[in-house]
Amino acid sequence: MPAQRPWQLGGQVLEGALMGRCDDGGGAAVGAPSPGVLWRLLVHAGTRPLGSTMPAVLGFEGSANKIGVGVVRDGAVLANPRRTYVTPPGTGFLPGDTARHHRAVILDLLQEALTEAGLTSQDIDCIAYTKGPGMGAPLVSVAVVARTVAQLWNKPLLGVNHCIGHIEMGRLITGATSPTVLYVSGGNTQVIAYSEHRYRIFGETIDIAVGNCLDRFARVLKISNDPSPGYNIEQMAKRGKKLVELPYTVKGMDVSFSGILSFIEDVAQRMLATGECTPEDLCFSLQETVFAMLVEITERAMAHCGSQEALIVGGVGCNLRLQEMMETMCQERGARLFATDERFCIDNGAMIAQAGWEMFRAGHRTPLRDSGITQRYRTDEVEVTWRD
Repeated sequence: MPAQRPWQLGGQVLEGALMGRCDDGGGAAVGAPSPGVLWRLLVHAGTRPLGSTMPAVLGFEGSANKIGVGVVRDGAVLANPRRTYVTPPGTGFLPGDTARHHRAVILDLLQEALTEAGLTSQDIDCIAYTKGPGMGAPLVSVAVVARTVAQLWNKPLLGVNHCIGHIEMGRLITGATSPTVLYVSGGNTQVIAYSEHRYRIFGETIDIAVGNCLDRFARVLKISNDPSPGYNIEQMAKRGKKLVELPYTVKGMDVSFSGILSFIEDVAQRMLATGECTPEDLCFSLQETVFAMLVEITERAMAHCGSQEALIVGGVGCNLRLQEMMETMCQERGARLFATDERFCIDNGAMIAQAGWEMFRAGHRTPLRDSGITQRYRTDEVEVTWRD
């Protein structure tokens, strides 16, 4: 039997990856690294030396417009490089374009992460990747690379829930033990608490996520997407002086942001043209309204759980005004607030590596046949066996 070439190791799945046979959900091929490009990965291939005991996990994240590769070993973040796909003002990012961006930079990020961590593939115990939720094409493009690297390096593979990655990274960085979690990002808005081996969702958006609301509002005003719409809204809101009354929609433990967005889309240009308010006033008003809604449902969940800790995770969580409003609520309850900065709030590879590290130590593995992606992957679907 003829010997296999290095890029043939791994059978039909790897062969399909190398030939670019994968789909972005709309019938378009999103491709994968070519054999020539993959040779850059092969030069790192090897087995881990005997005697090392602390697991080191490499994590790939690329569920939206951020692509990151992180390395975590025994609770320490060794590397966490990241790139962002930025589009012109007034536009969003499309799945196919985002996937192409990720494919163009992911191998450079992998090399950067290994160099920054001072490791080679021999030191890596497991490859973790974002299984979902997220945008189909970016998820697929990253999953293909994770599967390929795991086979080339002969490492176990772990598919990680993106939301749980945020939670576990927040717990690691802040030291929060059993917090009520406010998870706020461009694709998700949930209030979560841990109970009986699940992260239980106590409340969530019934339509669009708070980050999506902010992003689409930024398009109305043609606010720059660099470095992110949410950051630029936050800076403009600091100069706002007038509170414009906006729809406030809390339904029990759930929230709705689509009505606020529709209202602003309908009246913003007229109000700006007549001088009723400034763009800064609208940014200020939107933040105050949606953040008040989030604080309300988080406080209600804390009361229900008897919790004395609140943890903010997700990209919107690095907004200082949201942290300030949550801190006021926690102080009034005699509770503590935990939050991180943009290094760990915004999507990053280290959060996937950290969740993968917890799962790896608990005995989890993802067989190759199950190593696909899912755009809808709820937080409470995952059995959290690594917590008491």
